[in-house]
Amino acid sequence: MFEGYRVLFVEDDPPVRASLTQTLELEGLTVEAFASAEAALPHIQAGMQAIVITDVRLPGIDGLALLDHVQQVDAGVPVVLVTAHGDVAMAVRAMRAGAYDFIEKPFAPERFVDTAKRALEKRVLRVAVDELRAQLNQRSGIEAVLLGHSPAMQQVRRQILNLADTSADVMILGETGTGKELVARCLHDHSHRRDRHFVAINCGGLPESLFESELFGHEPGAFTSAGKRRIGKIEFANGGTLLLDEIETMPVALQIKLLRILQERKVERLGSNEEVPVNVRVIAATKADLRELSEQGKFRGDLYYRLNVAVLHLPPLRERREDVPLLFEHFVAQASARYGRAAPELSAQRLRELMAHDWPGNVREVRNAADRFVLELGGTEGATAHAEAAPTLAQQMDLVEKTLIEQALRRSGGKVPAAMELLGTPKKTLYDKLHRHGIELERFR
Repeated sequence: MFEGYRVLFVEDDPPVRASLTQTLELEGLTVEAFASAEAALPHIQAGMQAIVITDVRLPGIDGLALLDHVQQVDAGVPVVLVTAHGDVAMAVRAMRAGAYDFIEKPFAPERFVDTAKRALEKRVLRVAVDELRAQLNQRSGIEAVLLGHSPAMQQVRRQILNLADTSADVMILGETGTGKELVARCLHDHSHRRDRHFVAINCGGLPESLFESELFGHEPGAFTSAGKRRIGKIEFANGGTLLLDEIETMPVALQIKLLRILQERKVERLGSNEEVPVNVRVIAATKADLRELSEQGKFRGDLYYRLNVAVLHLPPLRERREDVPLLFEHFVAQASARYGRAAPELSAQRLRELMAHDWPGNVREVRNAADRFVLELGGTEGATAHAEAAPTLAQQMDLVEKTLIEQALRRSGGKVPAAMELLGTPKKTLYDKLHRHGIELERFR
């Protein structure tokens, strides 16, 4: 679980140092033991995959001075203080100054190990978050808009770039909150139409009485309140892109007219006999099964087959959980800037909640959870309800581990030696983990 991470243990008493080092090693932890703070100083570096456990009372530089040094080098490195009986008040002051925890002598070996593991877990999470932030800062183009390094999202991005500059109309299928409009905008922004209008209409948000006028426009006197000519959304999108969101809610009578426009690329305003040529790309978005609706007579079959040519399937977030930390960190950064607040630190418990939750509201729900996190309004809604079905801690840490390995491979272009250096992992260990997590190197080259 803590592969590649170390415990830097400082204790001047040789028997105690040897005994506690062995205790940690028997738990599978990697330990580097030192007889003095001076000996440990060269090993303390920014970004290191390690924690520090130190006795407070040391010859020369004491534990508090060592804490101060670690804070100056990298405040994200957890420092655990081992104190003598009666030093509790001093240890509490040290914790206020940035120490992670303290253990008062005498203590049970189990407590020592538990504290070390909790500190290591905190460090693993901090390194992961720092890596996610670095990824966000380094992203550009479509990767900066459609976040996620799961195979499913990589496939979606490839499909968008493949379709973007074609003339094909597109149908986007996905559950609520999966980002259908964002994908439609990416199709527009990466096409030759990017300098013309992108027009989005929510078919479920328009009264049927206004739908036809809104879509096709009208001439003066076409109906009672039509005092002047109005250009419809389709005509306004000429040269650009028209998104019809929730197309399954479009009235059947208008579906016939839309089909004619798709076939002939001409629009006729209400009250006019003149057909206006339009060069518009139509993107239809839906969460419904249009084929099933067409079989039920609730959606025109001919329109369904006209749209069902270039289809993009957006995966729900529960099928790409490895993208959750990156999305959450992105939305936390946005919320922090929007509300003028510093982002709270992501705890192990919160990460477990994020990974365990099913996210029925998908990306939109993650954004709302990030807002609540920044505003300190409570945890992930619904996470407790899913606690019984939640993945185990080991499964969640495996997912974090897989994410970190994929990040390192992405940064190194799939080159194993460079990834080994980034992860601080031996070659055999890395290959074992690649096999266990089903990670294919070719995806990153």
